Amino acid sequence: MTRTLLAASITCSLALVGPYALAATAYVSNEKDDSISVIDLDTLETVETLEVGQRPRGLTLSRDNTLLYICASDSNTVQVMDLASRKIIKQLPSGADPEQFALHPNNRWLYISNEDDALVTVVDVDNEEVLAQIDVGVEPEGMGVSPDGKWAVNTSETTNMLHWIDTATHELVDNTLVDQRPRHVEFSKDSKRLWASSEIGGTVSVVDVEQRKIIKTLSFKIKGVHPDKVQPVGVKLSSDGKYAFVALGPANHIAVVDANTYEVLDYLLVGRRVWHMAFNLDESQLLTTNGVSGDVSVIDVGSLEVVKSIKVGRYPWGVVVAP
Repeated sequence: MTRTLLAASITCSLALVGPYALAATAYVSNEKDDSISVIDLDTLETVETLEVGQRPRGLTLSRDNTLLYICASDSNTVQVMDLASRKIIKQLPSGADPEQFALHPNNRWLYISNEDDALVTVVDVDNEEVLAQIDVGVEPEGMGVSPDGKWAVNTSETTNMLHWIDTATHELVDNTLVDQRPRHVEFSKDSKRLWASSEIGGTVSVVDVEQRKIIKTLSFKIKGVHPDKVQPVGVKLSSDGKYAFVALGPANHIAVVDANTYEVLDYLLVGRRVWHMAFNLDESQLLTTNGVSGDVSVIDVGSLEVVKSIKVGRYPWGVVVAP
C-alpha cells in the first residue's frame, strides 16, 4: 500500500470511530439505591451501575473531567471517583449530611452545604483539608459558585434566603430574601445574574449579582396541574444565553423560559418528580432526573421535545455529563 493510500485509510478509520471515541457519558445519582447509573449518550442506554456511599445526591465534576465528586449524604462524606477506573479513590471531609456542593473555578475549593448543621463547609480537594465552616441559615441546600470565582451562594430552605459568601475571605457578607424553600441556584455564564428556585413558593427569582437584588420573579401555571404541585427545583441555563430550563418537581414538567425576556415559552412533560438536569456536550440534548418514575428524560433542545426515557436506579437525583 502506498503512503498516500495508507494515510487515506487511517483518516477514514478515524472518521468512523471518532464519534464513538468522543461519545459522552452521563452519571446519575440514585439516592434510594446507593448507586450511580452510567448512561452512554451515543446509544442513550444505561450501561453500568456503580455502588457508592449512602444516599448519593449532589454530583459535580473536576474541571478536567477526570474526577466525579459525590455527595454521599447519609455517609456524611464527599466521595471522589476516578472516572478512568470508575473507582472511589478517596473520601473528603464534608461536614454532616452533605446534599449539594459547588467547585470553585480554581478546581480546589469545594463549597458544601450541611443541611443538619446550618453550615457551609469549604474543603481543599487537593490536600483534603477543611478551610472554613461558615454559619448560614436553617437547612442549607443549594450551592453555587460564580464563573468568575468571586461568589459562593448558598440557599437555606427554612430561612428562605440566599447567603452570599465572599470567596476571597470565606465570610458571609450579604443575604437576599426569596420565596419559600429555596432549593437551587444557577449563575449565568457572565456571572451577572443568579437564578434561584423556591420550591414551596413556586417561583424562580432572577437576581442582579452586583446589587444582590431580585430583578424578576417568575411563576408557572400548567393547564391541568394543581398549583401546589408546581415546585421548582433544578435550573439549567444554556451557554448561548437563550434558554433557562426549570424542573418543576411533582408537576412532572420542565418549564422553558426565554432567558432574556423571562417569558415562559413552553412546558415539557417528563417523568415523575423531576429534580435536576444536565446538558450533553454540545447542548443539543438536556437530561432530566425523575425521582419517582426512576428514569431520565432526554429533551431535544432544538425542537423542545422529549425524545427518550432511560431507565436508571431508584430515585435518581443528580446528573452530570463528562466527555
